[in-house]
Amino acid sequence: MVEIKQNAYAQSQSTVIDQGLREYMMKVYNYMTSGLAISGLVAWGFSKSPALMGAIYGTGLQWIVMLAPLGFIFFLGARLQKMSLSAAQMTFWAFSAVMGISLSYIFVVYTGMSIARVFFITCGTFAGMSIYGYTTKRDLTKLGSFLIMGLIGIIIASIVNIFMQSSAMHFVISAIGVLVFVGLTAYDTQRIKSTYHQVAGTNFAQKAAIMGALTLYLDFINLFVMLMQFFGQRR
Repeated sequence: MVEIKQNAYAQSQSTVIDQGLREYMMKVYNYMTSGLAISGLVAWGFSKSPALMGAIYGTGLQWIVMLAPLGFIFFLGARLQKMSLSAAQMTFWAFSAVMGISLSYIFVVYTGMSIARVFFITCGTFAGMSIYGYTTKRDLTKLGSFLIMGLIGIIIASIVNIFMQSSAMHFVISAIGVLVFVGLTAYDTQRIKSTYHQVAGTNFAQKAAIMGALTLYLDFINLFVMLMQFFGQRR
């Protein structure tokens, strides 16, 4: 009788945890989706204004626009513990808007049809890998370490190629980048899922969801940009 009660209690606790995890992951995906929507609208809006595009691209301001999102990421990571939930939300959405400005060139360089096509390809790939990361019982920690090393290599190679302007290197970077961010999507999803068990029931849980959304947002955006190199049709 005691064993039956213990099993029933264990099952009820598991149900509570599963429900809490689902709600937590939904918050992560909702934040990520809102960030992508803001970025897309801002990028499209800026691309429609030749005056704004001319004021940024081709001038020193383009470097500020390119580096500003990185500043937001470092700021959010360093200050998240001390920030209020509303401040963290506003910072994330401000970051998404600035990212939209930095991505506005896509609407100028590529056709709308190809942007839509690559977006849906990215959505399908991202969804599949995120589901895999959420459901798999395999520990992806070792894979994550390998992928992060690959990401560092991509960043270094991209910086070098700014000066070399090699189309062959650009192709290789894009190909490796697709593989890296496909893998990172699964790894980061599993890591966010693990984070829930550490923050569940704490005041930090809501802000941790924002940080998780930022991570998946970056995976999605980088995967989208890399895929545009292969499937995007230039104007």
